[in-house]
Amino acid sequence: MARLLQDPPKFHPSEWDIANKMQCACTESQKSRSERMIAESRRLQDEIEKTTQKTQSDVNKKIEQRRDEIKFWKQELDNKLEQIVHETEVLLTFKTRLEKALESCKEPLDIAQKCLLNRQRRAGIDLVHDEVEQELVKEAEVLRGVIALLERTLEQTNEQIRLNRSAKYNLEMDLKDKFTALMIDDYCASLTNNTPDIRYADNALKIEGNFVSPEDWTDFSNMNIEKAEKQRNNSLALRALIDGILSQTASDMRKQCETVNDAFRNRVKEVKDAKNKLETLLAMVMDETASQEKNIAALKKAIVDKEGPVKVAQTRLEARNRRPNVELCYDTVQYRLTSEVQEITKNIQRQLKDTLAQAETELKALSRRQLSLEEEIQVKENTLYIDEVLCMQMRESVSINNF
Repeated sequence: MARLLQDPPKFHPSEWDIANKMQCACTESQKSRSERMIAESRRLQDEIEKTTQKTQSDVNKKIEQRRDEIKFWKQELDNKLEQIVHETEVLLTFKTRLEKALESCKEPLDIAQKCLLNRQRRAGIDLVHDEVEQELVKEAEVLRGVIALLERTLEQTNEQIRLNRSAKYNLEMDLKDKFTALMIDDYCASLTNNTPDIRYADNALKIEGNFVSPEDWTDFSNMNIEKAEKQRNNSLALRALIDGILSQTASDMRKQCETVNDAFRNRVKEVKDAKNKLETLLAMVMDETASQEKNIAALKKAIVDKEGPVKVAQTRLEARNRRPNVELCYDTVQYRLTSEVQEITKNIQRQLKDTLAQAETELKALSRRQLSLEEEIQVKENTLYIDEVLCMQMRESVSINNF
């Protein structure tokens, strides 16, 4: 207890002096280390600041470069989209031309078939497989061939329009993504260290989604452009083909239509010539019939006229046969009267009546010939009505246009 209350030990003045010196030395050393740390910190801050600024500047440059790349490909896609849209619109007009051309083929085909059907109503010898019928059959075949070709071309055009629209859709989707990406990079480019809405993002370094390489990114847009260009070239080639088909088919139909019309005109002329000849023959037959009827009347009158002489001669013979006794002589008078009766009877029987029978036979033949000619003229009139009135007037409405 007494030891605890004793005074603490006393230090020697030299020890006190050494202790002070050590405090000074330690303090100076600590100050030097602190100064070095401050200097190192400042250097490190300056270095990191410069590095950060450089990196940020490089990132800004890269963002700007990326924006330029996106703008370039966006412009390329825009140009190609404009081209494919324009080409599709033009192709749609060609589709309309094809549809109109196809529709215009129906009436000529219907008329050709009606003409063939009407001409089946020709009668007698006029129901002939003539040049008109041959050309009408050919015209129907040409029109069916044209319709089939136009239908196939229309199907091909519809498919090309679908492919054009598919390429347009791909371009639009790519452009939509480019537009979104450009807006995002524009936003990124606008950010600075003092922008109010910048914040920490814990998952910023986490990769989400399927990232593609820059090469794949470029190839994707380039592939869309190449596909669109391919379809555009195919569309251009198809338009040239359609132009050629429309021109050629119109020319073929027009040529065949004119050939049929020429055949109709020639046939109508032939039938009219034949009808005129028949009418001339009919007039001759009718004149001859009139002459023959007069001849028959004259023959009948001649026969009637011979009745008087026969009666006179027979009456004389009958009277002279009553002569008495020796007066009943076969004299020259008797001989001549007998020969007169025989002569007149022979002339009437063998000449006049036979000639009358022949004349009546000829008259019947002329009547049959007249009837035959009249029937044939009616056949020709029926043919002319069918060809000239029904068919040719119906064909006047046929119009082959270039679409």
